[in-house]
Amino acid sequence: MSFARLGAAAFAAAAVFAAPAVGQSRIDDPECVAPANPGGGFDLTCRVAQTGLAPHVDEPIQVTFMPGGIGAVAYNLFNTTRTEDGSAIVAFSTGSLLNIVTGKYGAFTEKDVRWVGTAGADFGAVVVRADSDYRELGQLMDDFSADPASVVVGAGGSVGSQDWMKGALLLREAGASPMAMRYVAFDGGGDAIAALLGGSIEVYMGDVGEMVSHLESGQMRILAVMAPERLEAPFAEIPTAMELGYDVEWTILRGFYMGGGASDAEYQAWVDAFQAAYATPEFAAVQKERGLLPLNLAGAELQASIEQRVQTLREIAAEAGLIAN
Repeated sequence: MSFARLGAAAFAAAAVFAAPAVGQSRIDDPECVAPANPGGGFDLTCRVAQTGLAPHVDEPIQVTFMPGGIGAVAYNLFNTTRTEDGSAIVAFSTGSLLNIVTGKYGAFTEKDVRWVGTAGADFGAVVVRADSDYRELGQLMDDFSADPASVVVGAGGSVGSQDWMKGALLLREAGASPMAMRYVAFDGGGDAIAALLGGSIEVYMGDVGEMVSHLESGQMRILAVMAPERLEAPFAEIPTAMELGYDVEWTILRGFYMGGGASDAEYQAWVDAFQAAYATPEFAAVQKERGLLPLNLAGAELQASIEQRVQTLREIAAEAGLIAN
């Protein structure tokens, strides 16, 4: 299976909505853990839960940060000392699933946690500073083709992460080896954005959803989004890599898991809250504000989706040489 097919499959699934629930869920001291520093995609994901679930839980959701290993510290903690914590959910993305597949989260697998609900879908974005010499994607692709190491690329993930894969896809499309990419890894999107603005890197392989506030400030410019088709406002004027002639696409599922030892009742309370939120226009408004497509899955539906996605990612990782066939 090609890299682009994963994005297409995820985008197609965005029409699926969970069934509504009613009432408020009783969750004591609800917490959303963003497993990175503030300012990146995990932060964005938790803010969706904090705002979007507010009418459906009877206490405010607190957002806390747990950086380390692009989610590895949190995944290990919620598989050990906090595995029975029913009050907390942890943000994840397609990149987290990729890290599980490639062994970056240790011996724990996708079967060791409980997958709760989604915040929506996001898309890869090729981002530069507003004053960059790169005015369009074609210029960057020309440099990738001529001399990949001449461009300093950075993102919130190590080699083999989904952010690295975004750059790898571009290099491959430019006829260069992904391993020739001059790549700088950061512990989260916030750190990578700071490096871009500070001039330490030239191109940031990020996610379009986290760009809303930065675009409004005029500090950065998106050369292209890795979506299957044009997005709605505020990204409607940004071309897709596909329409510019490059067969590159990356769709990011954003959502939440909790410790595998949480009780059925605790798990269901969170699932009910998400299902209730999905049925409201207010939650859709929160997703749109954060630049997310309303890909709404919770409980058993999400569990089945995760199993399928992990299998697809294993095929992709093998194709990229990240794991053995």
